[in-house]
Order: sequence, then structure tokens, then C-alpha cells
Amino acid sequence: MKRPHILLNAGMTLDGKIASITRNTEISCKEDLERVHEIRKKMDAIMVGIGTILDDDPRLTVHKIPGKKEDNPLRVVVDSRGRTPLDARVLNDDARTIIAVSRAASLEKIEKIKEMAEVVVCGENKVDLGCLMDELYKKGVKTLLLEGGATLNWGMFKEDLVDEVHVAISPTVVGGKDALSLVEGDGFEKIKEGVALKLKKHYTLGSDLILEYEVKR
Repeated sequence: MKRPHILLNAGMTLDGKIASITRNTEISCKEDLERVHEIRKKMDAIMVGIGTILDDDPRLTVHKIPGKKEDNPLRVVVDSRGRTPLDARVLNDDARTIIAVSRAASLEKIEKIKEMAEVVVCGENKVDLGCLMDELYKKGVKTLLLEGGATLNWGMFKEDLVDEVHVAISPTVVGGKDALSLVEGDGFEKIKEGVALKLKKHYTLGSDLILEYEVKR
């Protein structure tokens, strides 16, 4: 399978949370937000899961730094059952958008989404991520920025589809057993089965600590 080079980027608290118990995600400092948008500007595509769309209604564009419409990457939403609201900002005309669904998605909803975005069908009851990466590569996506959320992050790690991990650690502790961590899902049973990373770079930026890893294979 040919696929894009995939960079997972996230802002998280010192205790590993990417959202609070109320799904508030205002974690990164101003300088880090600008760093993220610089990354977006360089990537062919940016991808999130349906949970991020429902919780945050993000634009997934380059708007924290100077730029133009052409700087916006292709937006990809992993939405197995086609739950993307028709008024979601990701469906605006700021950038091209792909909604990835499974065959379990409502055909009626898919037809409505097609009026505003491209729909890619991969998988039976949930999106087959390997299939999706193959389809994106065929469409010219050579680099992809993964911005979660936690369930999608797990799926991408489980399928060995992540090449780099960049995290900005905020000097904050929020706690909460129901707060979202960087990676959720089923998890690996043993530590040795986990995804091994190699630290390539670290530096401070504003109030945050930036850590850049590559996935060891």
C-alpha cells in the first residue's frame, strides 16, 4: 500500500489530556497555535475524526498566520456513519473537503453531503483507515497532518499508519477520568506492544514544551 507520510500533532496538558471533561480544547499557547498553522500550510491534507467535528466544529484551515485561500490543505473527516452536520464549518468553501464514510452510512445523508464535499467510501461498518490512506495517496496526498481526536489517533497507531508525532505540552494539569487523552481506544495489552518513538527534537515555545518524535520501525 502506498500512503501519505503522516504526522500526528497535538496539544496536551502535562497529564496527557487533549480535552477537559467538558471537551474544552483551549490548551495551546498563541505561539504554538501559530506553529500548528505553519505546519498546516505545508501539508497536502489535514485529517480529524467525527468527534472533533461534533465537539469543536473546526475550520481546519490556515488562519492563525498570514496566508491565502490556496494555503489551506485538503480537509479529511473520518466519519463512519455520516454524522457530519450539514452546517459544519468543514463543509464551507474555504478549502476542498473529503468525508470518509463506511457502507453503514445513510445513503440519503451521503447524497446531501456530496452537494458540499467529496465522499469516499472505505470499509463496512467503520472506515478502513488503510483503504482511506490508499485512496488519499491516489488523489495526490503525499503528506497528511493528523489532528485527532483520541479515537482516531488510536486507530491510526493500531494500523501502523503514523510516521511522526509532535506534541506541545502545556504546563497545566486538568485531571478527569472522562477527559480525553492523546490516544484512547482499546489500547495495547502490554507496554512492549506499544508504538516505540525516537525523540528527534525538543524546545520551548511560549509557555509550552514542544517534543518531536519519529516512529521507530
